[in-house]
Amino acid sequence: MTLPVFGTAAIERAATPRLVLDAVRGALIAHAERRTSVPPPLHLRFPDADGDCHVKAGRITGAADFTVKIVTGFYRNPGAGLPSNHGVVCVVSARTGRIRAILDDQGLLTAWRTAAAGALITHAMARPDATTLGVFGTGEQARLHIDWLAGLRPIGAVLVHGRSRARTRAFCDELTARGRPARPASAEEAAGADMVITATPATAPVLQAAHVRDGAQVTGIGADMPHKNELPPALFARAGMIATDDHDQCLDHGDFGHAVRAGAAAATGDVPAGLLLSGPVERPAGAVTVADLTGVGALDAALASAVLDELTR
Repeated sequence: MTLPVFGTAAIERAATPRLVLDAVRGALIAHAERRTSVPPPLHLRFPDADGDCHVKAGRITGAADFTVKIVTGFYRNPGAGLPSNHGVVCVVSARTGRIRAILDDQGLLTAWRTAAAGALITHAMARPDATTLGVFGTGEQARLHIDWLAGLRPIGAVLVHGRSRARTRAFCDELTARGRPARPASAEEAAGADMVITATPATAPVLQAAHVRDGAQVTGIGADMPHKNELPPALFARAGMIATDDHDQCLDHGDFGHAVRAGAAAATGDVPAGLLLSGPVERPAGAVTVADLTGVGALDAALASAVLDELTR
């Protein structure tokens, strides 16, 4: 028996935005309700190449499949004309243990589920009248988060802060050409938006807590390994609500964990992000709200299974 292998072209045809959003929303809710099985992720670092690798597994309770995923991020790759991220997802039957298929997605499903999760949580936690968006980062995740969030709510000005002026300008020009007006901004300007998303591999905070306005929603998605850090502990000290996609992971290697170890937040001061997707969020009036997302294997499992079902329908 030949093992089915599906590439990015087939995956892109099967995975509509609605399918991705529905799978990710359902998996976040299931995880918040403890209806998942998610072992701790495996991390590898490659400092000489400015790279890292994650191996994540997960299953929704009662689902026919589970997945094991390998995904890499090598951040010098764009300089050589290569994408930063790569990966593959193995879909396995939870009833027989046999591998159903390999999704040779080159990291695409991870990118989509990360952006969908960030957009869903940002939309749920932000004020209904929030429109301006500050984005830290100029890579694939920054672009995807803008696109996914714009599919959920109207977005006005997009303020982009990146390490490279030239790359930031090119990124903003591309967004503007696609109908999403954006302009380069200082870190202070970007942090002062109604909604702020940090999508970087930073190892030190990319913004100052004092620059975040009262009533803003800040979502950090880059701190997915212990050495990474995007959001300062002082921001969590200001927060009227803190959401995490996985409590234990965020304590171990998320920005929430950095804040707890710094004494800026209580270890029990977070709420499961998935619970905020089950109904309207009672947002503390005028408060800063923060979401720390480290990536959950159950989301990979839900999305990969949904895509495979479409591919084999």
